[in-house]
Amino acid sequence: MPRPTAVLPASRDAIVRAAAVIRAGGLVAFPTETVYGLGANALDAAAVGQIFQAKGRLATNPVIVHIAQRSALDGLVADVPKIADRLAAQFWPGPLTLVLPRGTAVPDIVTAGGPTVAVRAPAHPVAQELLRACDLPLAAPSANRSMCLSPTRAEHVLRGLDTRIDLILDGGPCSGGLESTVLDVTTDPPTLLRPGLIRLGDLEAVVGPIARKRSEGHVARSPGMMSRHYSPQTPIDFTADDGQERVAELLHQGLRVGWLTCGPVPGSNDSHLVRESLPNDPAGYAARLYDALHRLDAAGVNRIVLALPPEDDAWLAVHDRLSRMTPGIAHTTFAV
Repeated sequence: MPRPTAVLPASRDAIVRAAAVIRAGGLVAFPTETVYGLGANALDAAAVGQIFQAKGRLATNPVIVHIAQRSALDGLVADVPKIADRLAAQFWPGPLTLVLPRGTAVPDIVTAGGPTVAVRAPAHPVAQELLRACDLPLAAPSANRSMCLSPTRAEHVLRGLDTRIDLILDGGPCSGGLESTVLDVTTDPPTLLRPGLIRLGDLEAVVGPIARKRSEGHVARSPGMMSRHYSPQTPIDFTADDGQERVAELLHQGLRVGWLTCGPVPGSNDSHLVRESLPNDPAGYAARLYDALHRLDAAGVNRIVLALPPEDDAWLAVHDRLSRMTPGIAHTTFAV
């Protein structure tokens, strides 16, 4: 019978224990400033294979390698372009993933057999302590079942991966709430593969114009590029208005409805209605989006009505994630 996954507050002793699990080839979930990651020794193909098994992840979907600092790049990549050094100096540690030429030490399973590897240095103190305690690079996609909502709290990880992984380090809620920005610096100009917490304008202030690309062939150059991803279990209806009319229609049909708005939710005494309100600024909205959707899933609603936030570049990462929850919706500003 599978053993329940241990959940430990992220104390120094717990981090030392987690590092021992990883060095022995096991799996540990840990907090970053974006979402919780599921870590394994990135240089051990068998250990990384357990990540794919636990998540139910496709072999064509590569994983990000996490390092403590810029100096750890040298053993992982074949070359560090000058542009990568400028970006690392400005944004590492932090929520920026760089796609670089792959080094020979990186197993095929990490990169889906491709010629590049995605690397970042997380800023979260627990992630930093764990990386230093392991003294290894960590392959660490989000700590959830494949295509489901990313976890921003330890309980989200446990709900999806209990008995599938060895240990969860509970570092509290993640401050950012969305996955990292991914920038491919092997192209000229660099290509934004996934928008995230670092805005496009901030990147362009350092490196100049950046191209945008949303999807590509059978093997991706980066995680987070599938058309369907980051999805709650509950079906979502997106509305351009506040959603009040759609909510009323669904309640009239006898459904239990979750209502997610940007800004205050109008009052209601209907027991079939579960309301969630997110801040109307991009950073605040991003930080709480997945958490709110996890709560609505847990509340057992039949349908979620989500009132779309404003559509401008400040909301680029939010709209990218929303667009992947229901393939075919056409409200994202992210250029294809």
